Amino acid sequence: MSKITPLVEELVLPILDSMSLELVDIEYVKEGTNWFLRVFVDKPTGVDIEECGLVSERLSEKLDELDPIQHNYFLEVSSPGAERPLKKEQDFQKAVGKQVHIKTYEPIDGEKVFEGKLVSYDQESLTIETLIKTRKKQVHIPTDKVAKARLAVTF
Repeated sequence: MSKITPLVEELVLPILDSMSLELVDIEYVKEGTNWFLRVFVDKPTGVDIEECGLVSERLSEKLDELDPIQHNYFLEVSSPGAERPLKKEQDFQKAVGKQVHIKTYEPIDGEKVFEGKLVSYDQESLTIETLIKTRKKQVHIPTDKVAKARLAVTF
């Protein structure tokens, strides 16, 4: 099953390039008894439902031709939303100065979940400025310890 996402990426990238869209993420997951193939796309000004529909149609045609998934599944193409995942190096670079939510594989300073402003990022580590009561604290997290990362919406 893990071969599905790289294949879908190979199929969808030319479609997205032709539409000036960016691939954010691909998920192939089972929820209950159903399988879902989710493709998240974006562009600087945001994507609309028509663009998602067009990507879905074109990708669906390619998937029907190749038929790489032997069972029934639901194809969903959408925007990653306000709390978009940070996966690639460029995602983290674009997020510098923004609020982020980070989960780590193992505790750092006794914590595994961090939320705050991404102050800096390079290939080895990232620095988050968190607010504990009224005190600002900077936490340095090695990139190889990051389990999940996403933008965080603050109110």
